Amino acid sequence: MEIPKFLMADNTDCPDANFVIHTDFPRFIIDLVSDEIEWLEDIDQSDKADLEAELPSLIEQASEFFDREVARYEE
Repeated sequence: MEIPKFLMADNTDCPDANFVIHTDFPRFIIDLVSDEIEWLEDIDQSDKADLEAELPSLIEQASEFFDREVARYEE
């Protein structure tokens, strides 16, 4: 099975949240409303600098993915 790089998720216990799951390394869940991130990986110190440089791009990609998916639902 091929899993997409991003997945949308929701939960009725968090009605105001817009969750996007990043399935590639580094795996994480972001709430695009609050910008809170829950890491699904243990990040090594050696990877931390690369991750900090990559994170703004990943957040932007997650946001673009979410906007694209919402637009498709509205069609």
